[in-house]
Amino acid sequence: MPSIGLISDTHGYLDPRVVEHFAGVDHILHAGDVGWPALLLELEALAPVTAVRGNTDTHPGWPDTAVVRRDGRCLLVHHIVRPGRLTPELARAVKREAADAVIFGHTHAPSREVVDGVWFINPGSAGQSRGGRPRSIARLSWEPGVAGFEVAFIELGW
Repeated sequence: MPSIGLISDTHGYLDPRVVEHFAGVDHILHAGDVGWPALLLELEALAPVTAVRGNTDTHPGWPDTAVVRRDGRCLLVHHIVRPGRLTPELARAVKREAADAVIFGHTHAPSREVVDGVWFINPGSAGQSRGGRPRSIARLSWEPGVAGFEVAFIELGW
């Protein structure tokens, strides 16, 4: 069963507990507002990393949108997403790539919902607590040949 670590909104801070929670994952998706590029190197010590640029990131090498295909699934990563109200550009990308899931951040609030058969998953903020919510990450997994995903949200505290 594939296992993907989901993280967003680190803003330059990598909680040491992320390392233990992401031990054994096959891939890590960072949905933007990374902060320091060195943070991605720390994550890459655990598993391959795909990261996108968030609204506070200035690194020119990070894309706005990334696509990861793994074990029969298509995961699209983008920072600012409003499930059910996608921008025309993002809606075209979801359709063109036949995305099974869209991983996003920005709101600092963990969430998951299914819209028109596509899973929209926000792991929350790993770097800063905002809005009275604890910091969080998530692990995504699925059974090959079985529809849907398993999403485990992991609280990191305040």
